[in-house]
Amino acid sequence: MSADTGPPPRVVAGRYALGEMLGQGGMGTVWLATDLVLERQVAVKEVTFSIHVTEEERALLRERTMREARAAGRLEHPHVATVYDVVEEGGKPWLVMKHVQARSLQEIVEERGALPPADVARIGLDVLDALGAAHAIGIVHRDVKPANVLVGPDGSGCLTDFGIATTTGDSSLTTQGALIGSPSYMAPERVNGAEPRPPVDLWSLGATLYAAVEGRPPFDRGDAWPTLMSVVSEHPAPMLRAGALGPVLLGLLTKDPAQRTTAATARSQLRAVVDGRAPAPAAAPAPAPPPPPPPGRIAGNSVERIDAADLLALASASRSLLGSVARGAREQVRDAADRRRDRKAESAPAPPMPVLAPPPPRGRRFKRRWVVVPVVVTVILLLVLLIGVALVLGEFFEVDDVGDLD
Repeated sequence: MSADTGPPPRVVAGRYALGEMLGQGGMGTVWLATDLVLERQVAVKEVTFSIHVTEEERALLRERTMREARAAGRLEHPHVATVYDVVEEGGKPWLVMKHVQARSLQEIVEERGALPPADVARIGLDVLDALGAAHAIGIVHRDVKPANVLVGPDGSGCLTDFGIATTTGDSSLTTQGALIGSPSYMAPERVNGAEPRPPVDLWSLGATLYAAVEGRPPFDRGDAWPTLMSVVSEHPAPMLRAGALGPVLLGLLTKDPAQRTTAATARSQLRAVVDGRAPAPAAAPAPAPPPPPPPGRIAGNSVERIDAADLLALASASRSLLGSVARGAREQVRDAADRRRDRKAESAPAPPMPVLAPPPPRGRRFKRRWVVVPVVVTVILLLVLLIGVALVLGEFFEVDDVGDLD
């Protein structure tokens, strides 16, 4: 009598026999399965959209997942978990992917804690290469995060789960205006409703590498709303363990996509960190950083649905906040310029004043006038008197001469 082997495995699409469950998340469940046709192991993802969505949104997401999974099936790269097939059963899409003998970066960090910068940089290089291959054929992943990065026994990285990927030109919003994604790893331009472009994946890569080297996400605030507000309006939390990886992460986490570090620049910087050529940041005169956080769950990996009304309120609040910050900055610059001008005026030597003879005192002018005038008058009178005497003497001598003649 044969032993009871249990119920037969479930076979999806008449071909893929499901085995043990490998993982579960907000976008579905991943199973280890056997391809009965090719007799090989594969990973099969049952896309269930366990997050709260309306029936209309569910239908649209199902259609989009089918279409984009077929597009992702064109992507062949050694650091990508290739999509072999996409089928529909029970009203749900099922993604058949290459099974990679690896563990997710999230699991590794939760078990070991923060990883060394060089190890994280190597993983980043592999994921960056995978993203470059996807972007080259017009595919934007949109959900790069530690849970979707697999790390092999040799430390290499592999990008998986193109479940909410999109081809360039598609909108990231459902019919009801709900944004689907993981807030802690979502780029600011996605929060503001912009069309997904390759820079959104570079931002998410930066947030993923930050979480790996620091042991925590750069913007997680617990709930979706405050986390998104932090993403659009705050700087990432200070890095304590990133070392030479710090400048790379800051460049990738630049909020303006036009100013964000490009893939080529990030590749060069990550390579320098792996090779030990990147200069270590100068030690700041500050207390030693606290010990690494103990191994544990990394927050922020769950997929969330954010309503359009919340997005509009968030965009308005962020614009108001950024406007007030800009006004405050302008006022600070203006005040600093005024203070600098005042200090310059105070420190500059005073120009030499012309030396002028002091005017004579009023009393001296008064006395001088009453001394000079009488003298001049006296001289004039003396001259008149002398002239008069001369005339008189002249007449006298003339008369005397006439008498002598007679």
